[in-house]
Amino acid sequence: MEKLTCLNCGNRLEHTFADLGTSPLCNEILTPEQVNDGQMSYPLHTYVCDECFLVQVGKCVSPEKIYKDYSYFSSYSNFWLRHAEQYVDFMIENYDIDRESFVVEIASNDGYLLQYFNQKNIPLLGIEPSHTVAKAALNKGIPTEMKFFGTNTAKELKNKYQPADLILGNNVLAHVPSINDFIEGLGIMLSEKGIMTFEFPHLMQLVENNQFDTIYHEHFFYYSLHSVQALFKKHGFKVFDVQELDTHGGSIRIFVSREANREYQVSRNVEHMLTEEKQKGYLNVELYKSFEKYVRQTKRDILRLLLNLKNQGKSIVGYGAPGKGNTLLNYCGIGTDFIDYTVDRSPHKQGHYLPGSLIPILSPDKIKDTEPDYIFILPWNLKDEIIQQLRYVSDWGAQFIVPIPQPMVINSKPMEIELPVLTSGL
Repeated sequence: MEKLTCLNCGNRLEHTFADLGTSPLCNEILTPEQVNDGQMSYPLHTYVCDECFLVQVGKCVSPEKIYKDYSYFSSYSNFWLRHAEQYVDFMIENYDIDRESFVVEIASNDGYLLQYFNQKNIPLLGIEPSHTVAKAALNKGIPTEMKFFGTNTAKELKNKYQPADLILGNNVLAHVPSINDFIEGLGIMLSEKGIMTFEFPHLMQLVENNQFDTIYHEHFFYYSLHSVQALFKKHGFKVFDVQELDTHGGSIRIFVSREANREYQVSRNVEHMLTEEKQKGYLNVELYKSFEKYVRQTKRDILRLLLNLKNQGKSIVGYGAPGKGNTLLNYCGIGTDFIDYTVDRSPHKQGHYLPGSLIPILSPDKIKDTEPDYIFILPWNLKDEIIQQLRYVSDWGAQFIVPIPQPMVINSKPMEIELPVLTSGL
């Protein structure tokens, strides 16, 4: 068996965090013409390094393959747009970002966030490797470079534009296998007094809320504050503040400056979270090794619920076509034998099929036409927004299924939660 090494420190990887079998790329949706062509699947096995405690995939699929025809457009979530706009207002108010500043977003997607800086006439640049979403940003008037970010790109863009006063990246740190080259590139692109912010799902929330479906091939890393702080420190940066967020089931936003920048002192928020992680065992490899048993139990409980409903003759459809949903469906072996179809607001996904499961993706209007008994919410982190959008399903008594952290049924009217069917818990 091939020996695997940590993508950060080079230590040998020996301890499994979660083995989810094999799965196609989570955003590689299929056209009707491709359905019968077959699809490549790859191992989805994550490990924890017992040296730096960084959770990571064991075998990487190349970013060039993952982002060649990327289907995730950030602007189709109202919640995410509000989150982006609030961030822009916060940075302008608290960190003096103004028309004299230069803002750079890495993995800027379709311009969902930079559009709010643009509205305030703040100079900016988006860096986005996927042409599909980068073109959407350009159509909005967002200056965008279609490139992968690293040291070479940083040198090129610094010379072409100027050093950045603010660099931000939402859910990008997990997507970069060459993480040390990436952070070295940040050091080239950032001005001497500049700051950076990065948001990512917090590993502690992933573990405590059983969010195994957030593991997929484009997420190479899963960070605790300890692991990400050590990574930045190695490159001459300091994490001087951290905020807890309710995005993606529980994320954190870190604030980073150069170590030599004395304008920003490390806050008590950082010290508190580091202490909490240590006390809960995130510097002990045994905690990570125990996670997989909960994942396996959740799979059995989800299948038990769906089997019971189908045996009663109930109809089930999905809502959403997110990456996390495809991890869950493929790991659990759920296809059209359980879920008739799923719907998604993005027209870029409608008329296509989910990877692996081959569940058709339709317009949300289809739900009104078929009046299903149950709606399986795949982007469970947006369940409140989705239930609000679909409040009309109470007319025929439909109910919602939320699979994470444990499968449960939610009535559409009144909004009451039934007893969960899960027998395990973290």
